[in-house]
Amino acid sequence: MLVWRGRFSGPTSPLSLGTFVKQVTATISARFRPHRIATRTLTTTRVVSSSHFDTLNSLQKQQISLYVDALLQWNQKMNLTAVTEVEEVMERHVRDSLAMIPPIQSSYIAHCDSSCNNISLVDVGSGPGLPGLILAIACPSWKITLMESMNKRCIFLEHAVSLTGLSNVQVVRGRAEIFMGQNLGQDVGFREVFDVAVARAVAEMRILAEYCLPLVRVGGLFLAAKGHDPQEEVRNAERAIRLLGASVLQLWSVESHSPYGQRTAIVCLKDHPTPRKYPRDPGTPVKSPL
Repeated sequence: MLVWRGRFSGPTSPLSLGTFVKQVTATISARFRPHRIATRTLTTTRVVSSSHFDTLNSLQKQQISLYVDALLQWNQKMNLTAVTEVEEVMERHVRDSLAMIPPIQSSYIAHCDSSCNNISLVDVGSGPGLPGLILAIACPSWKITLMESMNKRCIFLEHAVSLTGLSNVQVVRGRAEIFMGQNLGQDVGFREVFDVAVARAVAEMRILAEYCLPLVRVGGLFLAAKGHDPQEEVRNAERAIRLLGASVLQLWSVESHSPYGQRTAIVCLKDHPTPRKYPRDPGTPVKSPL
């Protein structure tokens, strides 16, 4: 495990976002419209539109600016993202990551606890830190674990955590199946200890559920960021989700810069322990999804 902690002293002169703000624009916002899937009765919630980037303070905006600059610089020598422009990173990555906050907060308060403070959250398959590192910046009281299997990406994550001065992040190098497998699955530091697990652009829902749900405590949440119309994928995954001790709680439609203009956050509530045989050996969830 690699853990990087530190303090960010902030700029010595008044913060000026300059071109960064122009590229970001004041339109970084998300509107949420909970909806139902045909095979289940799901809880719905009224949520007003909100601009999460605009709620960040100057230090948080500076941290995001540092992260985006580092991402694009490192992307020139390693494959971290297909996006190569600042404005596109802001729209497709930062905005989408911030858009996960309302589903997490609303679902957690409604079904898990009366407060969202001090949430422990694991980002499975974090890649270059999306959404986990952005969530760590926006929600400094949350304790964020970035789980990533590729060494080069972990090196970038360590650099980004150090550069932004985040003290609420740990970087874990490894695969979810290995950490949660038959040998290491007994490690109380990982199995069923996190309040929330999130995953974005990692795998289809049946596979994601097997990666993520063993990490979530009973009474916690699993959120998967998906495309504009994931209902068939969700229906196909319902059996796997039940086997792993959870149920589909809600789908949230989120306005997005994607080609379809929206993405969907799938929210699952874990109400039973995950059987010890899950997750299966590395590679098995992909070859033979539940």
